[in-house]
Amino acid sequence: MTTLAISGLIRPLLEPQLPDGLDVRWFMTAEEALAAVKGAEIGWFDMNDKEAMAKALHAATELKWLNSIYAGLDFLPMDVLIERDITVTNGVGINAVTIAEYTIMGMLNIAKGYREVMRAAERREWLFDSPGKRELAGSKALLLGYGAIGKLIKPRLEAFDVEVTVVRRTPGENTLGPDEWRGKLGEFDWIILAVPSTPETENMIGADELTRMKSDAVLVNIARGEVVDQPALVDALQAKSIEGAFLDVTTPEPLPEDHVLWTLDNAHISMHLSGRAQDKMFVRSATRFLENLENYLAGKPVAPIFDPKLGY
Repeated sequence: MTTLAISGLIRPLLEPQLPDGLDVRWFMTAEEALAAVKGAEIGWFDMNDKEAMAKALHAATELKWLNSIYAGLDFLPMDVLIERDITVTNGVGINAVTIAEYTIMGMLNIAKGYREVMRAAERREWLFDSPGKRELAGSKALLLGYGAIGKLIKPRLEAFDVEVTVVRRTPGENTLGPDEWRGKLGEFDWIILAVPSTPETENMIGADELTRMKSDAVLVNIARGEVVDQPALVDALQAKSIEGAFLDVTTPEPLPEDHVLWTLDNAHISMHLSGRAQDKMFVRSATRFLENLENYLAGKPVAPIFDPKLGY
């Protein structure tokens, strides 16, 4: 009998649809997880505590397939996944639509100065001029990362008449290679980060890259906090050498309440809510898992595959 250890967070959506003949162990706490994973062949260990997820993985010595709602799994021990040859499916694409929408919202918010509009509304002050006068139409965006999220951001920006250049290894129209984009940073109004978190992307935007940007450029990070050298970004925002930054992600998270980023008017922090601004995340994840489970039990491939050697 195939044994599954699954977080109870997803139980209401999964349990009524699971096939018969499975040994399913549900857990709600980190302690329950450590007991449930012993002997489990299939695991879905998602909890709010990522350290507890890593501990559950260490304890799951017979695991063959690990599923997760998270797209980025950099918090898990990659060496364990590699050494045990565990098949991993992640949540890539599950939140892509809402993150793409959030990206456009953040850019429009900055372009139109909408935060100042809302502040005036809270003061019941009638503004006679717009605090933001930028138009997306006619602007240029550099999109670093062309996975599930990037592929949805691009057409949405193009619908606003934004010229989008993508950084990718495959040549194409309006495309820059991995070794070309840094020398072109000064040509873009928006620099959008949608890359996975890997050793290659860590601090890919640092002091040198920020210096190369236009003085009215805006950095948009919906990837991971560590892809940006945050102290260097703070310096650039304080010096106003770039116009602003829309940061859905920071280092660390949650951002401490006394962190200087909160005090900067040109830093827009959305608290890693982009993927949560929806009501379909768990439904999509459950549907994908059930389809994968059917394939797994039939000896067919599962998807999408996360490669721990690459980190995405």
